[in-house]
Amino acid sequence: MKLLFDFFPILLFFIAYKTAGIHTATIVAIVAAFAQTGLFWLKHRRFENTHLLTLGLIVVFGGATLLLHDEMFIKWKPTVLNGLFALAFLGSHFIGKQTLVQRILGKAVTLPGEIWRRLNIAWGVFFLGLGAANLFVVYNFTTDTWVNFKLFGMLGITLAFIAAQSVYIARFARPVDSKEEA
Repeated sequence: MKLLFDFFPILLFFIAYKTAGIHTATIVAIVAAFAQTGLFWLKHRRFENTHLLTLGLIVVFGGATLLLHDEMFIKWKPTVLNGLFALAFLGSHFIGKQTLVQRILGKAVTLPGEIWRRLNIAWGVFFLGLGAANLFVVYNFTTDTWVNFKLFGMLGITLAFIAAQSVYIARFARPVDSKEEA
């Protein structure tokens, strides 16, 4: 359900692009990001960092697209966002006692320390690859193809990666109450 909520602005961007073009889609994405952040706050009385980061980037890159009439800014937003995610995951190896993936998933599953480190690196590399894939599509295909890739390609790649991670985690997972964490 959370994944659908997180992809909601992208879906609206896609629909708006297909019906009214890139500039209208950019406006819709900005409004959807504000709505997503607001709805999350209303339900949980807190903000989620990923929503705030996405909102900030969509306002900056979407605003530049609208102000300068240059769609390249909005096309770069996913790469910048994924680069920041990669930096957060890879940087967490050096900050704090737990990697970012362990902070996110540690309440749900117990894994050996080395597995947490491998998963964290995998997520960092995944986000770098997703950002690079976005740029490949941006510079080698039409805007229409990029919009399709942004929704279907990135979502599909993400779901496949999550499924692969789940299979990998299942090999090493222990009950949460086990205190043998490394």
